[in-house]
Amino acid sequence: MSGSTFGEILKVTTWGESHGAGIGAVVDGCPSGIEISEEFIQSFLDRRKPGQSKFTTQRSEADSVRIMSGVFEGKTLGTPISLVIENTSQISKDYSNIKDVYRPGHADYGFDAKYGFRDYRGGGRSSGRETAGRVAAGAIAIKALSQMGIDICAYVSQIGEIKADPSRFDREEIKRNSLCMPDKDAADQAAKYLEELIANKDSSGALVECVVTGVPAGIGEPVFDKLDARLAGAIMSIGAVKGVEIGDGFDVVSKKGSENNDQFYSEDGKLYKKTNHAGGILGGMSDGSDIILRAAFKPTPSIYQKQSTVNCDMKNLDIEIVGRHDPIVAPRAVVVVESMVALSLFDLILINRTSKM
Repeated sequence: MSGSTFGEILKVTTWGESHGAGIGAVVDGCPSGIEISEEFIQSFLDRRKPGQSKFTTQRSEADSVRIMSGVFEGKTLGTPISLVIENTSQISKDYSNIKDVYRPGHADYGFDAKYGFRDYRGGGRSSGRETAGRVAAGAIAIKALSQMGIDICAYVSQIGEIKADPSRFDREEIKRNSLCMPDKDAADQAAKYLEELIANKDSSGALVECVVTGVPAGIGEPVFDKLDARLAGAIMSIGAVKGVEIGDGFDVVSKKGSENNDQFYSEDGKLYKKTNHAGGILGGMSDGSDIILRAAFKPTPSIYQKQSTVNCDMKNLDIEIVGRHDPIVAPRAVVVVESMVALSLFDLILINRTSKM
C-alpha cells in the first residue's frame, strides 16, 4: 500500500490497523530543539479518543502514546520520531457478520476491488482509528508552530441544521461541551437532535471550522503547492470529509468582484485588509491575515438500521451493522483537523526557508 506518507520536508507516515496490535506514526524531517513530551502529545490524543460521551463510540481505549525514538531530554533530536499507541479494546467478533459483505458508505468494496483482500475488522486502514497517528504527529507540529506565535483553533460550527451563532462565540465553551461547539445554546440543541437520531438508529453530518492566526505572509507556493491546495488535500485525506472551503468558499459564486475583493490599507507601516473573504490566502500564499477553512463531515456510515447491500459473490442481501460506532464523527475529528492543518503549515514553513537568501 502506498499513500501512507504525508509531507515533503516534514514527512509523516502513519501505520497500523483498527484491530491490529497497535497504531502510530513516524515523523521524519522534524528539526531538532523542539520541546516535546509524551504528556503534551497525550493531551491531544485525549481529545480524540473514544468513549468520552454518549455521542462517541463506547470503545474504551486509553490511546496512551509512547515516544520510541527521536526525543532526548525533552527535545527533538532531528532524527526520526517514532510514536506508538497500543490497541487494547478490540472486539473483532463484532465484524464477523460483514466479512464478505460490503457496508454502505464504507471503503469495503474499494479495498476488495483494489487488493482482492481486506481487513474487515473495523475497516483496517480506512478506519477512523488511523487518525490517532496523525494527531500524535500533529501535536509536534502544533508545538513548533506555537513557538512561532501561530495559533490553531478548530471547532464544530454546525450539526445537521443547527448552527453556532458567531455572536455567541466562546473559545472556552469548545472544551466544556462534548460536541466541541463554541456556542452553548447551539450545543444543547444539537445534543437533543443527536439523541433523537440515536433513538432512530441514525447519524448526523457536521461542519468543522478552523481558524489559524499568526501565520506570516508568503507561506505556500504559487503553482501546484499552493497553501490552500495543500490544506484542502490534507483535510480531504481525513476519511469522513466530503468538502473543504477556504474563506467565503462556495459563497463566492453569488458575489461580484467588488464584493469579494479584500481591499488593503496600511497602518504604522504595516499592511492590513479591510475584510477577509479570501480566508487569509491569496495566489496560493498566506497574506498575513487569519486563515479560515471549513470541512464538511458526512454522517457516520455505520448505522444500526437495516440496509440493502451485496456480498462478494454479488448476491443481494440486507445487513444490520453491530459494534460500537459514533453517531457523529465531527467532535472527535476537531483535533484531527487541527493536526492536519499544523502538519501542512509546518512543512510549508520549512520549505519557505529556501525561498530567499
